[in-house]
Amino acid sequence: MTSRSKRYSEAVALLDRDARYDPAEAIDLTKKTAKARFDETVELHLRTGADPRYADQMVRGVAVLPHGVGKPVRVLVFCQGEAESIAREAGADFSGGDELIREIQGGFLGFDVSIATPDMMGRVGRLGRILGRRGLMPNPRTGTVVQAEDIPRAVSDAKRGRVEFRLDRTGLIHVPIGKASFEDDKLMDNLTTLMDNIVRARPPGVKGQYIRTAHLTATMGPSVSVDVDRLSSLRVE
Repeated sequence: MTSRSKRYSEAVALLDRDARYDPAEAIDLTKKTAKARFDETVELHLRTGADPRYADQMVRGVAVLPHGVGKPVRVLVFCQGEAESIAREAGADFSGGDELIREIQGGFLGFDVSIATPDMMGRVGRLGRILGRRGLMPNPRTGTVVQAEDIPRAVSDAKRGRVEFRLDRTGLIHVPIGKASFEDDKLMDNLTTLMDNIVRARPPGVKGQYIRTAHLTATMGPSVSVDVDRLSSLRVE
């Protein structure tokens, strides 16, 4: 059996493992259990009733968190011609066409979000095996395939704290909502925005309970169980 560190054991002692906490209380406890020497990321983990094997049960979408995720976001834009100037002026960290594609094929992955104009998608498709498995492939459904005039908005959203949520192969959703150093109300705002988007993204094929279990956790801390009904009722006013 793997032994736990003293720090982890002290964090676990703060929790009632049989309790399902109110979202605000769960945030407070998650911050208290973040005892590592670095600023831990606070993550939301949901078990859903959706089956990713069926197209009408696939959950996927984006949310722009009002207080960001607590780290700089590096944005790459696949574009050409005048769109390159638009991307640079909008604050993109990298922009270009075939030369960027070759760099990525050569191993370059120094970015967090990629955006593409529609005319580039035929060529960007060659990067599917590289970008797809890392969640970096531009996709119209997540607002990362945009016309040139919409590049400034897409770059701004990505820089502000745009996060993508999607089912993994086991029906789980994992999304960061900020850092343990964030004030409670900022983490609550981010969580509310994220849950509002996830609930609205419920696919028509899901029958019965949509969100089955929910947990908040810091990077090195134990999971804090959240009351699903209260969590699912969070709405942006």
